[in-house]
Amino acid sequence: MQYYEDLVVGKLTRFGHYDVTREEVIEFARKYDPQAFHLDDDAAAATHFGRLSASGWHTAAMTMSMTVANLLGSKQAGLGSPGVDELRWVKPVYPGDTLRCESTLLEKRRSKSRPEMGILRNETRVYNQHDELVMSFKALGMVATRDPAGTD
Repeated sequence: MQYYEDLVVGKLTRFGHYDVTREEVIEFARKYDPQAFHLDDDAAAATHFGRLSASGWHTAAMTMSMTVANLLGSKQAGLGSPGVDELRWVKPVYPGDTLRCESTLLEKRRSKSRPEMGILRNETRVYNQHDELVMSFKALGMVATRDPAGTD
């Protein structure tokens, strides 16, 4: 198990592989973001996207899927997240794209009110198969401490 004390500020982690499918783009859009450029080829062709594109919220959901798989794989003692800052959709994501992630631990601190918990701040960047940045965000995360009485 990987605890707060094991995490190193500045460490870059590369992870994930997500193949974006047309079916999933349309299914997500129908349910959560039913704008024409996420649902219809002709409507999308008439926009700046030029073709059917994934919702930014779908891109975030695909990123979350890769993130959780990475955390489970590393056996991190994660406790959830209080939020995300600076979410940016930099480039459209299209059916046929393959996404991957890079995350850097920017800072960490022990919680003052909950000594069994540490607070992390990460920057995550999502790239397509051409190594083009498609999304970025900074997020806070909570992780268990091995020693609640410890110090940094």
